[in-house]
Amino acid sequence: MGTTKRTVTPEFKREAVALLESSGRPQMQIAAELGIQASMLRAWRASLQGGSPRSDSSSAKPAAASPLTSPADQAAEIARLRRELDRTRMERDVLKKPSASSRRCRNEVSLHRAAWRHLAGASHVPRARGLSQRILCLALPAREPACAGNPRARARETRELLADVRRLQERHKGRYGSPRMHAALQAEGRGVSRGRVERLMRRHGIRALAGRRYRPCTTDSNHPLPVAPNLLQQTFVAAAPSRVWLADITYLAMGEGWLYLAAVLDLATRKIVGWAMREHMRTELTLAALMMATQRQRPARGLIHHSDRGSQHAAAAYGEQLAGMGAIASMSRTACCYDNAPMESFFHTLKVELVHQRRWATRDDARRELFAYINGYYNRHRLHSALGYCTPEQAEQRCAT
Repeated sequence: MGTTKRTVTPEFKREAVALLESSGRPQMQIAAELGIQASMLRAWRASLQGGSPRSDSSSAKPAAASPLTSPADQAAEIARLRRELDRTRMERDVLKKPSASSRRCRNEVSLHRAAWRHLAGASHVPRARGLSQRILCLALPAREPACAGNPRARARETRELLADVRRLQERHKGRYGSPRMHAALQAEGRGVSRGRVERLMRRHGIRALAGRRYRPCTTDSNHPLPVAPNLLQQTFVAAAPSRVWLADITYLAMGEGWLYLAAVLDLATRKIVGWAMREHMRTELTLAALMMATQRQRPARGLIHHSDRGSQHAAAAYGEQLAGMGAIASMSRTACCYDNAPMESFFHTLKVELVHQRRWATRDDARRELFAYINGYYNRHRLHSALGYCTPEQAEQRCAT
């Protein structure tokens, strides 16, 4: 599957520059989070300010360390290398000289095998392999863990594991429970069981952010606009990216009033490919999100676009945009949030991990943090359970190869 050239919308550029100016963090760090080059971010900032990229004062400063060379990541890499060195030394020592316990275990196995042969020969019982293996398993003592004979090594390993868990939980701002934490540790080369991670997190009070009870908002579909049939029928499977898109709207409360967020999700990668934020719920909101998704992904004709029956998605302007793309419209049943479950799941995650943890005074503050969460965290760094605990960006890259 060939790579597709993607364009960046003006709204994306404005949100990226606003995030850079408000966060106080280095350009290279912001650019790495958004998946763009630092020079692009510098050029966008200069163009919005009416100057040239070289006149930007921030470009004269020495470049800050990227997330890959930050002190926390360096310490994690050093700890991982030390663990591998200790494991290699232990394996070398075991291969070099067999321990007394291993010799004793081999002797016991030989004795049990001889006893079984004698019993089978004396009683004329056929030596069924499965039965003999079960008897041997019952007769032999259970194998002890590798560190059971060395409490100090076990305690040191537990301390290192706890440090890694706390480091990852801080990096993800308390958003990971034991399943995602276990997957994140495995991605770093940590060979640890999920049960041990769960017990360690419970013992030390490390848990994921708890959300409120989520109540999906049902759409008012009482309008005379045309409605498309439900083509998905809750079959949320797509063979490749840009084959099935889901779209929906949610609303967020803040000091200035309501802020409405429209999003478009790619079903194959669970990536948010388009979004828009406005102070209203008119068709221009959903149309802006669809335009961003179209310009970034450039889907082929035949794309299935699934949404609710709201007037914003059933409007004539929205239908004309879908027809121009060669997309096929699909809509959920009346007042049935399950027909668009992956989209509702994203909004639930967004509110648990970000919205319910913040109190924004202005819409501009909310826009900056929502933009950073969607494009800088959710799409690029958050492990998704429906994707086998990889990120939407990784899922998209796998499909492209």
